[in-house]
Amino acid sequence: MPRLFTALEIPRDAALSLSLLRGGLPGARWIDVENYHLTLRFFGDVEGHVADEIANALDRVRRPSFNLTLSGVGAFGSKKPHSLHACVAASPDLIALQAEIERICQRLGLPADPRKFVPHVTIARLRNSSPIEVAGYLSARGNFATMPFRVGRFVLMSSRDSVGGGPYIVEEAWPLVGRDNGRAAVAEPSLDAFPIMR
Repeated sequence: MPRLFTALEIPRDAALSLSLLRGGLPGARWIDVENYHLTLRFFGDVEGHVADEIANALDRVRRPSFNLTLSGVGAFGSKKPHSLHACVAASPDLIALQAEIERICQRLGLPADPRKFVPHVTIARLRNSSPIEVAGYLSARGNFATMPFRVGRFVLMSSRDSVGGGPYIVEEAWPLVGRDNGRAAVAEPSLDAFPIMR
């Protein structure tokens, strides 16, 4: 039974920037660079026929591609921190994509995700890291940011039961269309098209 979730992949340059955040915190188990991703919707362990229904429904998503920037670092679990993550700069396009996937889940009768969507990229799992040490780590790296990158598709990923959740496998991918798809592109007139008035 596959454990499935929809996600955005993290491109190489941004992943390399994330990898520089590794180290300097006792009790942190750092995520492998190739396993960085931004989860859109976690489905959990689903039967094969449900996985097919999810994939078929996601075929109907028509959203524009967009730029995304990772900016800042944070931790989940304030009194007992359990993970570190890179934060995501505000993106209406990202929120709209995630909301559409959530609506699809509701139409399929899947249980609602009880957690509010907080876009992030997990960089480490924590075990017995003290809140003071975590706070020190975060304050030392508060100015972290990547260059904006283009999000051109979203994927359905599966994870295998293992320490840390990976390796993750892309089961299917759906392109995000250019903003001008479906509309006739209008070429900008060049200055050469207008004869100089004498």
